[in-house]
Amino acid sequence: MARSSRTILLACLIALLWIVAMIAAFWWFEARYLRPFDDRTTLFSGSELRLPAELAGPGEIRLVHFWDPACPCNVGNQQHLGELLTRYAERGVQFYSVQKPGSVGKLPQALSALQPLAGLDGSENLPASPAVAIWDKHGELAYFGAYSSGFTCTSGNSFVEPLLDALLDGRKVRADNNLANGCFCDWAK
Repeated sequence: MARSSRTILLACLIALLWIVAMIAAFWWFEARYLRPFDDRTTLFSGSELRLPAELAGPGEIRLVHFWDPACPCNVGNQQHLGELLTRYAERGVQFYSVQKPGSVGKLPQALSALQPLAGLDGSENLPASPAVAIWDKHGELAYFGAYSSGFTCTSGNSFVEPLLDALLDGRKVRADNNLANGCFCDWAK
């Protein structure tokens, strides 16, 4: 009997230690990777954004992705951006990227189709990233803001797909000033 109760006590102690270790691991993971998004409302105003001269004016629909390699919010955005590339590049949408000035990093191989832009007039005043700007076939800024609202960015809660579909159907869109709440990192220094 004494040996059996020691075995039960040891098993309970091991189970308790395992539960404490799992709670600690979950807390560490949540603190490290599931950063709660800032509950602030961010205003995206595209009034100062200008495409470079070689891209300005009439042409294909142009999507510019603004990203910061050090921002953990970009990781959640990359799969969605890859889906946009797959779905819309064949339909005539051109994809570009602007990396936060002074940052170091590269987009993943899956996003290598994004053509990097050295800069974009007005982008130094962006409030946050990740962000997206879309110019229509007439060269007018149709949308500037977040990809979606909320903690995650997917095609299920995205603003971008309906907007691109409308532009591809020839409908006029004008949404260059937007409020968004989600996972963002500051862009300005």
